Amino acid sequence: MLQRIRKPLIIALLLVVVAGGIFYAIKNASDSSRDQREAKVENKKSKDEEEKAKSNTKKDDKEKESKKTSYDITLGFAGDVNFADDHETTRHYQAKGASKMADVLSQDYVDAMNGMSLMWINNEFTYSKRGTPLPGKAYTFRSDPSHVAWLQELGIDIVGLANNHVYDYGKDAMLDTFDTLDQAGIPYVGAGRNLTEASQPIYLKTNGFTIAYVAASCAEKLKMTPQATDTEPGILRCYDNSIFIEKIKEAKANADYVIALPHWGTEYSTTLTSVQKNGAHAYIDAGADCVIGAHPHILQGMEYYNGKPIVYSLGNFWFNEKTLDTMVAVIEIRGDYEGKTPNLSNGQVTLKLLPGVQSGYETRMATDTGEKNRIFKALEDISVNVQIDADGIVRNKE
Repeated sequence: MLQRIRKPLIIALLLVVVAGGIFYAIKNASDSSRDQREAKVENKKSKDEEEKAKSNTKKDDKEKESKKTSYDITLGFAGDVNFADDHETTRHYQAKGASKMADVLSQDYVDAMNGMSLMWINNEFTYSKRGTPLPGKAYTFRSDPSHVAWLQELGIDIVGLANNHVYDYGKDAMLDTFDTLDQAGIPYVGAGRNLTEASQPIYLKTNGFTIAYVAASCAEKLKMTPQATDTEPGILRCYDNSIFIEKIKEAKANADYVIALPHWGTEYSTTLTSVQKNGAHAYIDAGADCVIGAHPHILQGMEYYNGKPIVYSLGNFWFNEKTLDTMVAVIEIRGDYEGKTPNLSNGQVTLKLLPGVQSGYETRMATDTGEKNRIFKALEDISVNVQIDADGIVRNKE
């Protein structure tokens, strides 16, 4: 009889245990579901707060931008550089075991150039692995396309190609140069696949303003670098200034500030030619706001004409072994925004010099006061009508 009673009792106890387990499982599932719902709510709340914070940040940024009332533009210019594979500068870079441009240029210059609103440099060679040197040409320069990275290290925003070395290895090498710069995202001025490209002004934006660069060359007595045609690549020449002046006028109609960039003058001479002096005045009369020249490989003098600055030659920047004074020229434009439309009409334009010395295949910014003053005095002595103060500010000498 005891066995008959025990059996149902065991079964009942088992049923209670099973029922308890089911209840516990359901409760846990419910609690878990509630926790998940609460977590989702918290996550959504957190995301909403994050988005709100982002929105507020963007709003604050827009408000700050809308409250910006002044502008400070720096337009930098450096002279001749040469990255050719078999040239002294590149051989020195490699022999030194350099890994960056700051190993052959002072860090001061590298930092200053990268800090410009826009930075231009004269690209005095061609980027290619193709072509052969032009017959009869004494000096020809061709760089491995990979060296375009050196321009990027220097913060270069645009290069000048209106010079007498961009065609040193012929048509194919010139086309490779365009492709290399295009792929690097660096605009070029003064040369192109046809005359339309070679002569067109290049427009770059900074601080809401449009800056125009127009370039041409009249550097060769023996004209070996061809002018572009409707169907052939080349440079824009300015032995006859008609197209160059036409393009300066076009740029004036479409930009806030226009820079004329002629490649001209006599190599290693500080004497200005009549072509330079007459040309610079004509470019300003046509609408250029400043004239920045290159080609002589040394610094030449400066002039103010109708209140506009002229730098006749930037000289070498990193080009050969010679010990030569050099500089980065800086056009500084400061002023206040007027309403919603940017306007440079009230801007104060200043020409400032960052002097230095190229020597032994390296270029260093002058930091010693005596060295800077020596360079400034030398420039004043060969200039038309300028004074240069201790900070490198170039003013019109009345």
